[in-house]
Amino acid sequence: MSLTTGPAARAAAVDKSPEPGAPPRRGRRSLNRHNLTGWLFSTPFLVLFALFMLFPIVATLLMSFTDFGARHVTRPLEAEFVGLDNYTKLFQDDTFLKALFNTAYFVVVGVPATIVLGLLAAILLNNGIDRARTFFRIGFYAPVVTTIVAVAIVWRFVLDPSDGLIASLASEVGLSAPDFLGSETWAMPSLIAMAVWRNLGTVMVLCIAGLQAIPTEVREAARLDGAGAWQELRRITVPLLRPTLLYATVITSIGYLNVFEEPFVMTQGGPSDSTLTVSLDMYREGFNFFHMGYASAMAYVLFVVIMGITVLQLRLLKDNTR
Repeated sequence: MSLTTGPAARAAAVDKSPEPGAPPRRGRRSLNRHNLTGWLFSTPFLVLFALFMLFPIVATLLMSFTDFGARHVTRPLEAEFVGLDNYTKLFQDDTFLKALFNTAYFVVVGVPATIVLGLLAAILLNNGIDRARTFFRIGFYAPVVTTIVAVAIVWRFVLDPSDGLIASLASEVGLSAPDFLGSETWAMPSLIAMAVWRNLGTVMVLCIAGLQAIPTEVREAARLDGAGAWQELRRITVPLLRPTLLYATVITSIGYLNVFEEPFVMTQGGPSDSTLTVSLDMYREGFNFFHMGYASAMAYVLFVVIMGITVLQLRLLKDNTR
């Protein structure tokens, strides 16, 4: 029996040969099997993410364009589409505007204070304190991982106008302490002080990592040139820590723009809404008054503000780290 070796058979053989640069068929099957295995392992996470993150995000966005309320929880399709009415009402709502101002006040005062105190704590623990350094690091970082309930108990004791720590110290020198949490003047600064105390440990840890990455030769060269402590801080430490400081500023700003726990636990937004923040106002509208569509619009306004500030800060980070 003769084999066919004509032009047609040779062309068929050429067509079956792999293209130049293409992986072998066995390798291709192995790669497909490998990708399938990866997707199978990722499926549980993807399902949970879609159910508990992606779906609520999309649903909240749609709700912000409706009059969704408590009566629509069991019949969501009956919610009426109101377009941009919720968003326009926000900027005519004096309570929301006050909450927006309070949040801005919290961020503008709290973020710089947290960054500066966190940097100073990092410098002291990295250079100035030799003994019990680990103890002090744990002490500064402990409030970060402490629950807000425990923090609130401590700060209520400190700020109590009659029997608190500050009141007791003031009475020793013949002074009287103000009602920190009951005064419109002192309530917000008191919450900012608590937030700074609670969060500066995060900035401290980041700055310590950044300080330890600075070459010792740079510091030694500056000291040989006659640089003092202030000049070393200003000319060497801060410029070389710029990426770390800007990253700390970004994450601290995001956290403070979302501030909720401190006013919710300590003051409930009072007195006279002087500590009401956007997140707390959103919680009230959504879960106290059941204006869920309106609260959803509030959430997306806050999201846009956070996104804008974050993008601006990341651009500064990119421009200054080339």
